[in-house]
Amino acid sequence: MLRRSAPLGTLLALLAFLLWAPGPTPAAADTSCRVLAPGASAEAERAVAAACEQVAAGVWYTWGGGHGPEPGATYGQVDPTDPASEHDPERLGFDCSGLVRYAYARATGSDVLNGTASTQYYTHRAAERFRAAQGLAPLLPGDLLVWGTSQHLHHIAVYLGAGRMAEAKQSGTKLMVSDVRLSGDYYGAVRVNPGPVTGSLFRTWGTGVWTKALPSTSAARVYAFPGPTTVRVQCQKHAEKVTSDGYTNDAWSYLPDYEAWMTNIYVQGPAWLEGVPTCTF
Repeated sequence: MLRRSAPLGTLLALLAFLLWAPGPTPAAADTSCRVLAPGASAEAERAVAAACEQVAAGVWYTWGGGHGPEPGATYGQVDPTDPASEHDPERLGFDCSGLVRYAYARATGSDVLNGTASTQYYTHRAAERFRAAQGLAPLLPGDLLVWGTSQHLHHIAVYLGAGRMAEAKQSGTKLMVSDVRLSGDYYGAVRVNPGPVTGSLFRTWGTGVWTKALPSTSAARVYAFPGPTTVRVQCQKHAEKVTSDGYTNDAWSYLPDYEAWMTNIYVQGPAWLEGVPTCTF
């Protein structure tokens, strides 16, 4: 018995259905604020959790927020360069570094990252640093991402993993989860070591004191300390003689967290620092 072929119209309709039928719906991107990758330390995961609590609570960005005597949200200030900040003095919140300060204070039980984005990135509590060119591959949740230049880092955020971050971005917005922005002036990242600090710690004095790419006053500037700062000194060497503020000294210290040199004139202590080895480079 011969089978009759389907009418041409039916075949065309079936073909159109097969060609235009919608495929499986793609999975939505994970927009939640939480640890999104394995491998982070317990302290780093607690820092992420603390930052995400503030995101979930709908806390505002406020310019200067989070920099009170103790870590935590504070009323902000008007940023003279940003009209959107006009309501910041009425809002309890954080700026970018205020949020990072709070997150790691909650994680460690100590105010280990007080200061601006630059101060936090150059912390002597760094376990490891990452260049912009390294991208996201080596990063773990809790690492701190920064934007700007070596001389001025203007933004910092908490990495969640999977290309996402928690940040206090700008006036007029609430704390948020964002895709990591690797374009523009992304500078790199730092992993915080909340445990005992290795190396020799000293305190600087003075304000606006520049570190240098080489142990010379004519070398390129790297970063200027806004005020007295705790620094980790790796080694010291005799180099260019410097006279400043009534002192003369030819000793320079290498600061590994800045990858830069500083004349010992501005390091509190003797002209040649005790217990610090001589640099071999």
